This record gives sequence, C-alpha cells and structure tokens, in this order.
Amino acid sequence: MTAIEQTEAARPRGTRLPRRARRNQLLGAAQEVFVAQGYHSAAMDDIAERAGVSKPVLYQHFPGKLDLYLALLDQHCESLIQSVRNALASTTDNKQRVRATMDAYFAYVEDDGGAFRLVFESDLTNEPAVRERVDKVTNECAEAICDVIAEDTGLSRAESMLLASGLGGLAQVVARSWLHSDRSVPRDQAVQLLTSLAWRGIAGFPLHGMDPH
Repeated sequence: MTAIEQTEAARPRGTRLPRRARRNQLLGAAQEVFVAQGYHSAAMDDIAERAGVSKPVLYQHFPGKLDLYLALLDQHCESLIQSVRNALASTTDNKQRVRATMDAYFAYVEDDGGAFRLVFESDLTNEPAVRERVDKVTNECAEAICDVIAEDTGLSRAESMLLASGLGGLAQVVARSWLHSDRSVPRDQAVQLLTSLAWRGIAGFPLHGMDPH
C-alpha cells in the first residue's frame, strides 16, 4: 500500500495509528498537497486537514514544513535510484538493460502520486537541502549506469560517467516531456523509440576486449 493509499484508508479524524503508519499517512497527505500546490503555497494546515489530523499531531512527527518536504524527497529519490539499479540488474543483455532503464524513468513519472514533480520540478531548488537531494538522485542514477558502461567498455571512469549522465538525463527529460504531452504516444512505444535512440549511441562503444570491427 502506498503512502497516499494509507492516507485514504486512515482519513477519519481521531483514529489512533501506530507511529510508523501515522507517519506514512502524513507523508501521503503531504505529497498530495505539495504536488497540487507546490511548496510555497502549501500550508501545514492544509496537510493536517488532508490527513484528517490536528496540527499538533502533524508537528509531533514533523517539526516544520521543510522537514516534511525533505522526508518526502528522501523517500522518492531513493525510489528512483533503486528502480534504476533494479533495471540494470534485471538482465545481462545490454540493449535490454537500456530499455529497462528507460522504462524505469517512464514508470517513475507516470506514477499516479506525481512524486516526480517534487524531485524534478520542485519550486524549492534554491534551498540547499533540497538541491542536495535532487543532485543525489541524478548522480547516483548516473553512477549506477556508469558502473555498467565502465565494466563493459573499458572506458575511464570519467568518460563512462559522462555517457551515463547523458543517458540518465535523456531518460528523465524525455519521460517528463512524454507525460506533459498527455501521453500522446503509448508508453511502450515511447520507451522503444527512446531505447532505439540511446542504443544507437551507446552501442557504438565496443565491449571491452572485443575488436570494434
């Protein structure tokens, strides 16, 4: 059950929940409010009302709005990082690895909760703690891709990281563009198009130890 589903299940005011369940419920409510309103327009009153709790209950778990926002970022940044790692580990076929990785980004932006907006479209990126987390998800996804490229091609770490950053950036930007275009191209087809584009590029670097010709 997602945090938002837990919010819906626990909406009635006054219901006593175990601390972890209450925290997840509050995170789900906060996600709904932050995604809909943005950080600056959201108020703790709105989040408490959405969760069906009093403000003191909310403050028992999160001392302030920024603490709540950062907790959400930690959760959703880690979710994408893990999805990319899982995609890379799902097969040893490199073309299928590219596809699985691209699909991980599309799945992330297509999630009904809209969490990707907090990570990639935040109105609070001038806040150092937010910027640190956004940079972390970008860098750790690139690092995971870099590990595969470096191992398979024999390129230097720096060279592999450049290529990995390009692939990760391509996936993220195109997936968001696809979503904002109202998914006018079916997801499988969009992923396949992007995979073909990325594969034509990365396949030009021969496997380590193999004759490029």
